[in-house]
Parts: sequence; structure tokens; C-alpha cells
Amino acid sequence: MNIESALKEAMAVEGAIGVALVDYESGMSLGTIGGGGVLDLDIAAAGNTEVVRAKMRTLATLGIDDTIEDILITLGDQYHVIRLLPTDRGSLFLYLALDRSRANLALARHSLKRVENHLEI
Repeated sequence: MNIESALKEAMAVEGAIGVALVDYESGMSLGTIGGGGVLDLDIAAAGNTEVVRAKMRTLATLGIDDTIEDILITLGDQYHVIRLLPTDRGSLFLYLALDRSRANLALARHSLKRVENHLEI
């Protein structure tokens, strides 16, 4: 599935506010859907790039030879899920913001994994 189809599928997750595919080397979004007046996805993508980079530096400093599957940030009203794609597909992550009152976090993570598996870059 192409980027647009993948983002649309991620937006179908119950409680989705917005979704982006982001290159964490450049901090640029390859595509976004949603956000509306609730969330500026370009700013969120750039900010979450720093989160991913920091976590990767920390793993390297600790000598942990493993990969990050996802990073979860919980806010009072929202969940933010950062799902890293395998490195053989570039320096990319899917970023999904969810309304916490309507979302099922386990299903959202499962859905993002399915999107990741079918995404063609």
C-alpha cells in the first residue's frame, strides 16, 4: 500500500486524531492526515523526531544492541504512538495521535503494525 493509503488506514483507528509518516533523519513528514485544530502534525513530527533520536542515542550509550518497536507518550487527553519502521526501509516512523477517551491502545498498536507491514516506500 502506498503512503496515502497507509495513512488513511491508520486514521481509521478508533479515536485517531492525526497520523504522519516521518523521516527522523531530516525531521520532515512524508505525509500527514488529520490533526485539524487539535494538533499541528508538522510540528509534532519534528518534535517527535527529537524523541526518537534521543532514545536511539541512549540505547547506543548503554550499549543495548536492539531496535525500538514503538514509543508511547501518554497525555491527560491523548496517546501519542511512535512506531519505527525497520531500518532496512529507511529512517522512518509512523506517528499516530489518539483521543484517549475513545481509543483502545492495544488495538491502535496492532493496527499500526499492520499498516507498517503493508506500507510500500
